Amino acid sequence: MIVDERLVTYINSLDSGNTEILDDIERNAIADAVPVIRKETQNFLKLLLAMKRPKRILEVGTAVGFSALFMAEYDPVPCEIVTIENYEKRINVAKENFHRAGMENKITLLEGDAAEVLGTLEEPFDFIFMDAAKGQYINFLPEVMRLLNIGGTLVSDNVLQDGTIIESHYAVTRRNRTIYKRMREYLYELTHRDDMVTAVLPVGDGVTVSEKIYDTGDKSNAMRACSQLRGR
Repeated sequence: MIVDERLVTYINSLDSGNTEILDDIERNAIADAVPVIRKETQNFLKLLLAMKRPKRILEVGTAVGFSALFMAEYDPVPCEIVTIENYEKRINVAKENFHRAGMENKITLLEGDAAEVLGTLEEPFDFIFMDAAKGQYINFLPEVMRLLNIGGTLVSDNVLQDGTIIESHYAVTRRNRTIYKRMREYLYELTHRDDMVTAVLPVGDGVTVSEKIYDTGDKSNAMRACSQLRGR
């Protein structure tokens, strides 16, 4: 628990709730031990969608489709969502949930390893939600940045790992050390890139919100142009 449990309970008591089908999918996911975005993260995501109003959304990590349906429901403008999932059992459940919600025409599910699928995508996105294998975030980032529009938003979930991210390397169990190390690398990379601005927030299990402010190549061209002007 990152934030005091009583405080989280109080914040969640203010939640206005979701649609009936989302509530049903969430209950089933929890019963089957499938992780879904936490209540406080859901409310934060609603706010971001209302502010950014993205027309094209990419999700890395579909699970049973709850978050894709959530974004489709609470984005205030008509949007297209592309979501990627590699686990066959969850793919079938997600497809069934998309069908139940009547969202097959709005949500495209791409099956396969995100490391491979991301490289096949070309058209950019306004909003990207990262919620896949936590140890792979750092590996997905180059393709994610390529696909994110200037002015687009990248949201990464579960980045603080129930607070263990601040522990010593030796305090982390051996089986979790690779994820721990890669997540710390990911957080450092996000917060030290020149082409984006990032905030790390203790919401849910930790969320980063990043805004892409320019393409690396564009800045290089602009700097060269300024240097040429100064040299005249």
